[in-house]
Amino acid sequence: MGQQYIPENISEYILINYRWIFVVTFLLPLSFLYQIWDYIRNYIVFKLNSAPKKHDEKVRNVQAQVRKWIDGGKKVPMCTGRPGWQTMSFRRGLYKDTHHKIYINLVDVLKVDTKNMSVRVEPLVTMGQLSATLSNLGYALAVVPEIDDLTVGGMVNGTGVESSSHVYGLFQHICLSYEIVLSDGSVTTCSKDENSDLFYSVPWSHGTLGFLTAVELKIVPAKRFIKLKYQHANSQEDIIKIFSAESFKSSPAEFIEGLVFNRQHAVIMTGDMVDSPGNDGKANEIGKWYKPWFFSHVMNTKDGQIEYIPLRQYYHRHTRSLFWELQDIIPFGNNPLFRLLLGWLMPPKVSLMKITQTEAVRKLYEKCHCIQDMLVPLTRLKSAIDKFHSEIEIYPIWLCPFKLYNDPGMIHPKQVNVDYEMYVDIGVYGVPQANNFETVKSTRNIEDFVTKNDGFQMLYADTYTTREEFRKMFDHKLYDSMRIKLQCENAFPELYDKVNKNARI
Repeated sequence: MGQQYIPENISEYILINYRWIFVVTFLLPLSFLYQIWDYIRNYIVFKLNSAPKKHDEKVRNVQAQVRKWIDGGKKVPMCTGRPGWQTMSFRRGLYKDTHHKIYINLVDVLKVDTKNMSVRVEPLVTMGQLSATLSNLGYALAVVPEIDDLTVGGMVNGTGVESSSHVYGLFQHICLSYEIVLSDGSVTTCSKDENSDLFYSVPWSHGTLGFLTAVELKIVPAKRFIKLKYQHANSQEDIIKIFSAESFKSSPAEFIEGLVFNRQHAVIMTGDMVDSPGNDGKANEIGKWYKPWFFSHVMNTKDGQIEYIPLRQYYHRHTRSLFWELQDIIPFGNNPLFRLLLGWLMPPKVSLMKITQTEAVRKLYEKCHCIQDMLVPLTRLKSAIDKFHSEIEIYPIWLCPFKLYNDPGMIHPKQVNVDYEMYVDIGVYGVPQANNFETVKSTRNIEDFVTKNDGFQMLYADTYTTREEFRKMFDHKLYDSMRIKLQCENAFPELYDKVNKNARI
């Protein structure tokens, strides 16, 4: 075992070890009520078609707030007024306490354009909200990050990846245009063909270039089911071989994902959209409240097994258990009796868990918990798994292959003369079991490995890099030039100052 947090008193011990009592009796019902309200509101707004009419008015309100900041003397940099506890990151940005807040109430799906195969949305639209809207019309985003509460703005200003990313790339690669309010209060749009430098600078900028007010995204025709095949690999050699072979195919499956349960066992899943279940497998509604959590179901499948999963339930397969994080919060959450009686309330809202988090729990997560997504070339997968095992040792490990296109901006392949390079997202979420785990030292060792192997760190998680190391990992050339051109120096914090661990609690 790695570091352990020792409670300072009996109340801390109870809050840490019996947090599930508060989560089950208070947060679950509250989360359920919030979800009902949110669903009804979104349905009414879209059906009445009022969102497009209100959008311009809401954007003008953002502009007015920025101009008021200018008239006030630009005393401190700006940030969105959205509370830190409402974000999906387990951390809260300290800059929220000192920066000038601009309130952005932009939560609507604006237009589904089936002719041009795109959807225009506001930045606080969630993945669950958007997938529900599109599936009712027979469409889907080309890339749908799994967790319901992830927002479009978070995926644009940060990043997002999914099991279709080996075909379409990261979330930024399905973005067709952005609408942004700049530091002078003006509003502009950008795309590959219009203001392209700004368009390529926005992803990974975390709101340090302007305020995102609308995004146009690529959509694809959707079918009712995913035909999912489970392949079990029972050695590290087979894990690398099967996962790489599926990812590098010239005509790959539409969806590819891997769950590594230990160094010698993983399940590689490949899937394609279909209209109806076939005779080679059974339909499985994995999203039903009484069903086992998806990762535990995967572990118990048979090699070569085929299932037919309803499309939206597949897209949000990791939501009910927040991948596997909830097993540490509600240890009996995957018990059949609990699922049957209370599974329909799952999961608790991450935002509500954050706002009710005690200092003792925060210290526990700081010292004895790890959430990281590292992006490395697929050819380095074996050494990456070995490194994660030696430094952290958290299982399952999530594997998701993706095309990293050679576009301008923060991240791109180190190879110059290629259109794209196949990368893999390696996700670890949970309590480290490595004997030598120390939060700062181990994370820095992983960060150093990732940088030396031409990789990148997702910035929703804790980063302990120095400023120089951070700038070595990410290509700042275009970003820096846009910061100067758009006069962002006094308007917004620099990216590193917003995402490094010292800026978050």
